[in-house]
Amino acid sequence: MGEEIHDDKIGDLTFEISPQSFFQINSLQTPRLYKLAIDQAGLTKDDLIVDAYSGIGTIGLSAAKYVKEVRGVEVVKAAVKDAKNNARLNQIHNAKYYVGKAEKLMPKWAAEGLKTDVIFGDPPRKGLTKEFIDAAVKTGPKKVVYISCNPATLVRDMQLLMEAGYTTNLVSPVDMFPQTPHVESVTVLERTQID
Repeated sequence: MGEEIHDDKIGDLTFEISPQSFFQINSLQTPRLYKLAIDQAGLTKDDLIVDAYSGIGTIGLSAAKYVKEVRGVEVVKAAVKDAKNNARLNQIHNAKYYVGKAEKLMPKWAAEGLKTDVIFGDPPRKGLTKEFIDAAVKTGPKKVVYISCNPATLVRDMQLLMEAGYTTNLVSPVDMFPQTPHVESVTVLERTQID
């Protein structure tokens, strides 16, 4: 029987990963992927960010030192437990993680009047849902940073975001799985319509 908890590092952060949780397995490229996403987000100390499909908190916790608040949402309870534990482990106090479907919690937060500055989305291969995109747009983020492992759903979701007033200013591939046809990408969409 293997270990119950696995430890790994991304940059200067340590992450504990339980068996039911997702973690990018390429430990050399993962820091590059997240650094690219965070650098392109243009974060400031006053920002409230949402880490959608947050898993064990890798993106949100990596970004936490640059922002005022991180809200993560993940459907896998074990992953949310890991994210909360990882925040404590790394002494990060401005990140909160919630169990639930992003397409259910985002509309709830939008209805409550949440205003966001940047939304990071790292969904599974099926991509984002229209419900999530519509609610995300209502929170008014100046940027949506979309990490995708599926070019087809990325294009579909980019079209919905562009119809909602966002333009794409950067798409960067990151080879997470060398010598395979699979690629991750970081796409930055920026709001063009200012209210």
